[in-house]
Amino acid sequence: MNLPPLDEEHPRTRVLSEAEIRTLWHGLDRDDLPVDRKVCLAIKFALASMLRSTELLHMHRDELNNDGIGPVADIPARRVKKRRIINQPLSDLAMEIITQAMGNCDYVFVGRFGDAPLARNAMATALRGRKEKVKGKMVVKSVGLCQLLGIAPFTPHDLRRTAATICGRWFSDAEIAPCLDHQPTKDANGKPLPAVTGRHYNHAQRKNMEAKRKVLDRWAAELRRIISEPAEMHHADAAMRRAA
Repeated sequence: MNLPPLDEEHPRTRVLSEAEIRTLWHGLDRDDLPVDRKVCLAIKFALASMLRSTELLHMHRDELNNDGIGPVADIPARRVKKRRIINQPLSDLAMEIITQAMGNCDYVFVGRFGDAPLARNAMATALRGRKEKVKGKMVVKSVGLCQLLGIAPFTPHDLRRTAATICGRWFSDAEIAPCLDHQPTKDANGKPLPAVTGRHYNHAQRKNMEAKRKVLDRWAAELRRIISEPAEMHHADAAMRRAA
């Protein structure tokens, strides 16, 4: 009570460019990174699958199934923002990442100790780095991947936005929304849907695996095209070479 109103919230608009995607993807394969390999693979998977951090980081072997057409990740409602089951088709690229990451473990992305999954903030911490307060001063404990790779700061959620934005070249918002577990506000022709459609989400649309798989497979093909080109030189390396 009697508090001033909060400042107006502005939607985040960070979308990685194709050059940034290449630099990130190839940079995550470097051997000198101060980040666990499983975290790097989780970042790749987040970009390829369009899933949220909480949905993918605790993914268990039992959640990987097949719908008769291809592999699917069945994310339980307890890990989903809207508390509803997500049946996410997995592209061939997403499955390649899972194969690299999982091995013989029960969870796809395990931490350094035992068979426990990665922490919820593992990707975010890896991207931004870690700071701690020592004697009243903030001290850098680890440099983030964004700084190491020379990429403007971004969050794991920005990877979902990047994938959806690029897919917008070929698909409508109504076709992309189910891949993000969003409630569509427009139909395929751009016509606004009735408000009741948004409140009572059409579960048949969510289970339309063929349509979701079409979007995610097209995104995987485009992502392969983007990363097939050589990544831009790291800023620090470029500066040293110019000096030399």
